[in-house]
Amino acid sequence: MTRDYHKYISTRAIELQPSGIRKFFDLAAGMEGVISLGVGEPDFITPWNIRDRSIEALSDGFTSYTANAGLLELREEICAYLNRRFDVTYQPENEVIVTVGASQALDLTFRTLLNSGDEVLIIEPAFVAYASLVAMAGGIPVSISTYAENGFKVTPELIEASITERTKAILICSPNNPTGTCLNKEELTAIAEVVEKHDLIVVSDEIYAELTYDQAFTSFSSLPRMFERTILINGFSKGFAMTGWRLGFIAAPKELTSIMLKIYQHTTMCAPHMLQLGAIEALRNSSEQVEKMQKSYWRRRNLLVQSLNRIGLDCHMPGGAFYVFPSIKKTGLTSEEFAENLLKEEKVAVVPGSAFGPSGEGYVRCSYATSIEQLQEAVVRMERFLGRYVDR
Repeated sequence: MTRDYHKYISTRAIELQPSGIRKFFDLAAGMEGVISLGVGEPDFITPWNIRDRSIEALSDGFTSYTANAGLLELREEICAYLNRRFDVTYQPENEVIVTVGASQALDLTFRTLLNSGDEVLIIEPAFVAYASLVAMAGGIPVSISTYAENGFKVTPELIEASITERTKAILICSPNNPTGTCLNKEELTAIAEVVEKHDLIVVSDEIYAELTYDQAFTSFSSLPRMFERTILINGFSKGFAMTGWRLGFIAAPKELTSIMLKIYQHTTMCAPHMLQLGAIEALRNSSEQVEKMQKSYWRRRNLLVQSLNRIGLDCHMPGGAFYVFPSIKKTGLTSEEFAENLLKEEKVAVVPGSAFGPSGEGYVRCSYATSIEQLQEAVVRMERFLGRYVDR
């Protein structure tokens, strides 16, 4: 007899939607000759000095637990890095937690903040996990749609229109995944005024901070009176090419991190010891490699945006991350149809914009974290594909 497991599973888990990104990764994995513009990770290998330090640490037997919040030496380096690069000051003893990736940092944050029914404002298009993480913590994700006509930038007016008496926090990701939109200091300051007016907490996902191209990056907690209202999320995955290492961190006032640590103690214990030692090396001695990777992405961004516009896919110039978000509306296809057909007919993998919320419909996300040669060939295939769907 087949057991009915449905009755044992929580309603929250059943209602959780699978990742719209992974679907296309799985499809592409079973095909030969695919050029993937879907993957959200650097194509660079982690710099050798970082790998070498962790190999050395493993050989030397650093395989034990660390403090729940992470090695104090690493937390000191994180604080020095944040101060040096982004002009924000945190105390390593009680305002920083090393996590197993930035995604876990977000999960920990929402479980700390939210009571059942609390609302979190999420700016769309948005990373696929945001709404799900809020829902799993018992909160209600509230979407704020942005549009290509404004460079996918949120405005104070859009935020104000979405606030209710149940709104507790707003999640800001700048540079943004999937649009690459980067908010400047003036724009963030205008948002900060709304945050203060309505007594909100800001969850600032700054994982792409090192990948900002045309302006200086502004950390939200560096703005006047925003330190006490900001939970800063960052990590090593994107800027340092360390996605598989799963190392992130939270920086926040000690009144918040002290509660986060209680949850962390009962769920994860700590990030791997030998990998934390590699992260120390990354912060101390990898700025030159990070800069080289950033410059390479900048060149690829310029090439891909120019190429997509040339073949007829309207695409704004993103300010950061390693994604472009071109419009595919003129094809008459939904974003999912476009992605499926492009993969089947031309073996180019992109992610449908609908995976990032309803406001992403009509667009696709293309990652330029791949070689120039691959990008050029992908554009050739996409132009051929468009010739079958668009009258020009």
